[in-house]
Amino acid sequence: MSTVNIDKILKRVQKPTRYSGGELNSVVKDPGGVSIRYAFVFPDTYEVGMSHLGMKILYHCLNQRPDTYCERVFAPWVDMEEELRRENIPLFSIETRTPVNEFDFVGVTLQYEMSYTNVLNILDLAGIPLLSRDRGEDAPFVNAGGPCAYNPEPLAEIFDFFTMGEGEEVIGELMDAYNEWKAEGGKRIDYLKKIAKIEGIYVPCLYDVEYNADGTLKSMVPNCPEAKPRVRKRIIENLDEIVYPDKFIVPFMDIVHDRASLEVFRGCIRGCRFCQAGMIYRPVREKSPGRLTSDAEKLLASTGYEEISLSSLSTSDYTRFEELADKLLALTEKEKVGLSLPSLRVDNFGLSLMERVQKVRKSGLTFAPEAGSQRMRDVINKNVSEEDLMRSVGLAFDGGWQTVKLYFMIGLPYETDEDVAGIARLAEKVVELYYASDKTNKRRAPSVNISVAGFVPKPFTPFQWAGQNDMETLSRKQKLLKAEIRNRHIKYSYHQSDISVLEGIFARGDRKLNRVLVRAFELGCKLDGWSECFDMDRWRRAFADCGIEPDFYTRERSYDELFPWDFVDIGVTKDFMMRENERAKAAVTTPHCRLQCSACGAADLCAGGRCSVYKEESSLNKIKELKENG
Repeated sequence: MSTVNIDKILKRVQKPTRYSGGELNSVVKDPGGVSIRYAFVFPDTYEVGMSHLGMKILYHCLNQRPDTYCERVFAPWVDMEEELRRENIPLFSIETRTPVNEFDFVGVTLQYEMSYTNVLNILDLAGIPLLSRDRGEDAPFVNAGGPCAYNPEPLAEIFDFFTMGEGEEVIGELMDAYNEWKAEGGKRIDYLKKIAKIEGIYVPCLYDVEYNADGTLKSMVPNCPEAKPRVRKRIIENLDEIVYPDKFIVPFMDIVHDRASLEVFRGCIRGCRFCQAGMIYRPVREKSPGRLTSDAEKLLASTGYEEISLSSLSTSDYTRFEELADKLLALTEKEKVGLSLPSLRVDNFGLSLMERVQKVRKSGLTFAPEAGSQRMRDVINKNVSEEDLMRSVGLAFDGGWQTVKLYFMIGLPYETDEDVAGIARLAEKVVELYYASDKTNKRRAPSVNISVAGFVPKPFTPFQWAGQNDMETLSRKQKLLKAEIRNRHIKYSYHQSDISVLEGIFARGDRKLNRVLVRAFELGCKLDGWSECFDMDRWRRAFADCGIEPDFYTRERSYDELFPWDFVDIGVTKDFMMRENERAKAAVTTPHCRLQCSACGAADLCAGGRCSVYKEESSLNKIKELKENG
């Protein structure tokens, strides 16, 4: 193993601490004393990647193994890439500055479709062939996991294998299999066939794909006995029993989320029809308050952080939330540490709790109504009303808050211009509520910030069949909404429409997009999630050069179409998502899991077919009845 000398170029880049390493709690091992070197890649900049909880967890899991050294790799910013290429320095790990191509594994977490070209740039800077078929026997195994891996096909020719689901257990099984394979002296393909037998592992080269004349997928079948026709995701059923980092690496620079994070639970009971995370992370599994408090104490002691954040898809749905809050607030008040919550549901916001939570440090509040009209909130199954929002915001204003952020989407299925304009009217009512209260300080103006994203249909959601608005339609709706906002206390921000459309193309793409991705990279596309780097003209040329029509991927789909991701078993059934799509068309809501089981299928992933939300015998009978009746 070699190391690279970057001291001469660090002084020529804007943020050298992105690359210098040596942070508090980073893992130091003797590289010569381990049998496996693992490069964990986050395909975005250091400050984004270091904010990601999943990377922290798997970094900790791997480095607990005496035989493995896991090191971090991030996408370099433009200035650093220029220096690396000018000086002919290969991309390196943060901990030991070892060239990435000298590792045994290069593991990538795929959080966002717009990071795909960053993956290619990282491989290129590391001197690793972009396509898996071009890698020799001595090349690292390039693998991926994360939410975007649930539709791996747009990257199937780039990665050697994918991990479906939660990684704490399966990552160890992969390392054990590697040690066995190494001792056996097998070929590269032998390792891939070996791990294809492990539940949750997908090896693209072990499957053959055929297409119909209209471009849709005809078939996808294994080409060897080791590959499974369906790949079932991995889950951890008891979260109290798995390892959780007792130390977080503390960066020398500001990062996006510079704080200690506690993962409260996984999964979601709500069933919002646009939300991929709410489906792929089912079933709900909670950590105990005692375990969470213990983790918090260890993290505060080892990091010196001044804030703890609770992480989950809907933290206020935690069944023992009051008990957890009491325990954590006793700790944070004693240590003079802040406790922050993510965006809040407007139907279970409590002022007394928020006042206690923000006793140390008061910040703005964030709510996510998602849509401007009640009809659209019913379509997407948000299960909140305008009255819920006004009650919650009114409580916040009465409690002394004056800044509120509201998240919305436009371009949703079955949406009208009237629904879009409703966002402005809702924000206006929030401002009026502030001035109508007799408890607010009228000398201080309210600030209502509305953030609007373009809807992107995602695999494994009830809207995976929906068409996506094109760039022109999204832009028109953005302008329509802007024209409707006339109050100076309302601030409006929105996502670029072209980025949203490109995200949608790759979200529901197939293997044909691999060559578009490579061509876009050849044309200079990278850091596409950053507006200052994104260039849609290059992407248009890449599609044209490959003879592929982008509109093919944003179109509405039929129920009988075979999807590129249909071979993945996430537990939640396709029949359930079809039923939910039909209810969306009629603007009919579905109660959340604790009110009524909808037999989504996720319970089958748990021992005895009993998910943690519904364990009573009556509920199991309800599941059986729903399954029998379709």
